[in-house]
Order: sequence, then structure tokens, then C-alpha cells
Amino acid sequence: MARLGFGSEVVLTPQDGLVTQARPDFFFEIAPGRGVIAEVERGGTTANNHDLKDLWKAHIAVNAQHLFLVVPLALQNESGAVRERPYPKVVRRIGAFFGEPRREVDVLSVHIFGY
Repeated sequence: MARLGFGSEVVLTPQDGLVTQARPDFFFEIAPGRGVIAEVERGGTTANNHDLKDLWKAHIAVNAQHLFLVVPLALQNESGAVRERPYPKVVRRIGAFFGEPRREVDVLSVHIFGY
């Protein structure tokens, strides 16, 4: 991601009153005060709500308006059988925050990539 201009684990500028030190996996500055957060998830994508935490991180960041979320297409157990398919669940969950004014967040776009 560094070749593309993304910084790794950049601490985002906190908003007044928030005590967070949001540190996404990657951050790309588009212009001063405007940027993209990129998060790569693994096993805890939906089980630990990491997808929703990543959306929240983008929502409260004053210098990020876009989220690139990279999630597994399938998770396997020790025998190799698929135990969960997080990608479609993440698409449905994140999609719920767009389209209805009452549920909208301060994120302009979320791009979900499966691997």
C-alpha cells in the first residue's frame, strides 16, 4: 500500500471532545483535511464487529471521508470447511447506513473488497 501513497497506522486527528486515537491500518490523504481510511480485516470481521468499528472510525475522523474495507470472502475451520462467509454480511451491514437520512453517517463512500 505504501507504493500507492497510503501511510501505515497513521494516527488520525481527533475531534474536539473525542478521546480516541483512531489508528487505521492505512490512510491516504487526498487533500488537506480529506482522505481515505483503508482497513484489512481477518477473522473478527463480523464476530467482533470490526467492520462496524471501522465505519465508526471513518465517521468520527475529521480528515477522512472514505473507507476501503478489505474482508475475507470465506473463513475456514481447521479441517478446511467454510465456517463463515463474512463478505456478504459486511456488504449488508454497511449498506444499512446509506440511503435513509436517519441512518446516514458522515462517510461519503465505503468500498468493500473481498479476498
